[in-house]
Amino acid sequence: MTAYPEKVVIEEQGFRDGFQNEKLIVPTEKKTEWIHAVTDAGIRQIQMISFVHPKLIPQMADAEELCARLEKKANVVYSALVLNVRGMKRAVEAGLSHVSASLSASDTHSRKNTGTTLGEARKGFGEMVRIAKQSGLGIRGGIQCAFGCRFEGKIDRNAVFDLVREQLDFGVDEMTLADTTGMADPRSVQEISEQVLFLAGDRQVYLHLHDTEGKGLANAFAAIQVGIRHFETAFAGMGGCPFITGASGNISTDDLALMLEQMGIGTGISLHKLGALSRSLEKFFGKSFSGKAHRILNRDDIRIMA
Repeated sequence: MTAYPEKVVIEEQGFRDGFQNEKLIVPTEKKTEWIHAVTDAGIRQIQMISFVHPKLIPQMADAEELCARLEKKANVVYSALVLNVRGMKRAVEAGLSHVSASLSASDTHSRKNTGTTLGEARKGFGEMVRIAKQSGLGIRGGIQCAFGCRFEGKIDRNAVFDLVREQLDFGVDEMTLADTTGMADPRSVQEISEQVLFLAGDRQVYLHLHDTEGKGLANAFAAIQVGIRHFETAFAGMGGCPFITGASGNISTDDLALMLEQMGIGTGISLHKLGALSRSLEKFFGKSFSGKAHRILNRDDIRIMA
């Protein structure tokens, strides 16, 4: 029998990974309101922005303003995604205490996502870590397309492991494996995650899953079985890679939290509060997202057994 953990940590990334794909710009005031709602629901790690060029991702144009206006709680980690040295310097200037920096294991995806080759991205990564460490920021490294790429197909696992080793050697505090284009399956998740957990030692390993082929929760379950205890998700299943045609969003925070609670694995999240927030997001954007649990959470006439 598998020994399941007592608790799993979920980081909410809807504000960054979810919002960046939406054309309807969310006012800074509304972002602030929703971030407070997420913390009120019990989530203690939030990736709320990315420091990228506003012409490329207009939704992130207010990154510095959001950091300045947000009333931060002492027990919550507020972080940002950075993809280059300029973004790292902006994160430092904005006063954040934690950042995530990642690069793609796929050269083609790297070119489309950041306008740089994989080789160029690797050269700049060490400098990003140096700046973060020098400025007292915690930093999570990451490998995008760790389980495959829609442009290049299968990614050599040894190449992924080499990138992980390189980032660990640079001194990142944590690691993320990202199924950026939604190609992972439970077996590949287990085999790759097990090796990265071994390489990381006492450093935490996060899993960032997309539900493009409908295997998101199956992949999360498989990861838990081999020791993954940290996940990056998005409320209501928002998000998805903007450079992949037809790609659906991240696995839903609501769906994962509900499944874990039903399994007796704690998350610290109020399912009812989270479900209400996800439904308000659908109302704001005028569309339905790919998640499912938020549609039944907080309804007195439906039993959810959690």
